[in-house]
Amino acid sequence: MDSRITKEILKKVRQVEVRTNRLVNDSLAGNYQSVFKGSGMDFDEVREYVPGDDIRSIDWNVTARTGIPHIKKFTEERELTIMLLIDISGSGDFGSSESSKREMMAELGSVLAFSAVKNNDKVGLVLFTDFVELYIPPQKGKKHILRIIREILFFQPRGKETDLKLPLDFVNRVIKRKCVTFLISDFCLPGDFEKALGDLQPKLQISNRRHDLITVIVSDPREFHLPDVGWLNLEDAETGEQVALNTSDAAIRHQYSELAAKRHKSLHKTIRSAGIDILDLSTDAPYIPPLLNFFGSRKGRNG
Repeated sequence: MDSRITKEILKKVRQVEVRTNRLVNDSLAGNYQSVFKGSGMDFDEVREYVPGDDIRSIDWNVTARTGIPHIKKFTEERELTIMLLIDISGSGDFGSSESSKREMMAELGSVLAFSAVKNNDKVGLVLFTDFVELYIPPQKGKKHILRIIREILFFQPRGKETDLKLPLDFVNRVIKRKCVTFLISDFCLPGDFEKALGDLQPKLQISNRRHDLITVIVSDPREFHLPDVGWLNLEDAETGEQVALNTSDAAIRHQYSELAAKRHKSLHKTIRSAGIDILDLSTDAPYIPPLLNFFGSRKGRNG
């Protein structure tokens, strides 16, 4: 690889590292750990029974061997595995603001990864289009996190379209223990949108039963509202399909917005009906406030 390109990659990774590390320290410290709990209980020790202990905790083997009642003591297993499932299909390259959707997904993934590593949790990565493009198994450590950031930002995919079922199936097959799974995508589904949602729903339900699934929808304001700039040629970044629209026609702009709003509402309904949390982000707004609100509502619900 050209040394200039390598330097540019390292520079970008460093910029994201500095920015996301600062955000984690300033805004998210304490929130992450209070929201996500370990996947079970770890055995700690055996000690003698004292009045008031739960008799269901009695270790009958030790009790029989010593002649004195003993109980098993457990502590909450704190270590988590965080899986980031990030959509790198063609539609993610779009952005009408400072950041593209893919850049926002990368920075959000970085924030979540740094939050995890500060709490001594493991982080894994799945990059996908209509293929599982890359899998990085869960590990700990700063070096591992920097590799994840680099791959999210610069990995060159083979596919252009989106298949959200593939990464969910992949994680269910590969990750045996319960983990926290963030499915981060713009949810630009090919073909008949309603049919694609119907096909996706059972996969969402299965994944949420096996793991703690959270969906992150990243959108751009231009996907909901067209500017009044005359004739525009719009191209689907994933299929290459093109359509010409006269954006000076108020009726066309209204129909465009109505269709986008209807799709977004259907998407929310499908995800909610599967019992899954949603974090909605837009490229024209900071993502930290809604992320903090999400953590707060989830913390309150978890008691």
